[in-house]
Amino acid sequence: MQEEALLTGALEPTNEPYAITKIAGIKLCESYNRQHGTDYRSVMPTNLYGPGDNFHPENSHVIPALLRRFHEAVKSNAASITNWGTGSALHEFLHVDDMARACVHIMNLPVEDYAKVTGPRLSHLNVGTGADCSIKELAETVAAVTGFSGALEWDSSKPDGAPRKLMDSSKLRALGWQPEYDLKAGLENTYQWYLDNITDARK
Repeated sequence: MQEEALLTGALEPTNEPYAITKIAGIKLCESYNRQHGTDYRSVMPTNLYGPGDNFHPENSHVIPALLRRFHEAVKSNAASITNWGTGSALHEFLHVDDMARACVHIMNLPVEDYAKVTGPRLSHLNVGTGADCSIKELAETVAAVTGFSGALEWDSSKPDGAPRKLMDSSKLRALGWQPEYDLKAGLENTYQWYLDNITDARK
């Protein structure tokens, strides 16, 4: 998805309320810039994960949810884990440290460089790794990181969510930024944080 795709179609139903709030923030910044000459800059991140994430069993996102469930399955010697959906959905994941570096990079860009790739009504930049993976591949990588060797099963009665979410981050790459973490290294970093902070993380 390129930046220009924003608001050109219907929002994915399960993400609609969350998406609307993000889009409203971007449009607010654009309006201030046009009316008051401010220099607010907006980013559109892909799915984020990393240290400090929400690992709650009922309301966490896919990566912290999987890390916790696989960790607990290892501890209990579970023979299998059942995951939501079919595992076929393709998603992109970005480590929060890479997101933070992207934000600092964008804030430090000269005004003229930022203006070359944005516009008064299209001011945001996508931030992502440029690569996606299936949820099945993600689960397999989490299993490897946590040491889970049991079977992976899938409950197709549960939703897959958006079938594919991959950002085109070529504008930001052209401005000199690129991520430092690949998925496996990022998961290892996040899992180590979880182990080091497990009492608080499990809340």
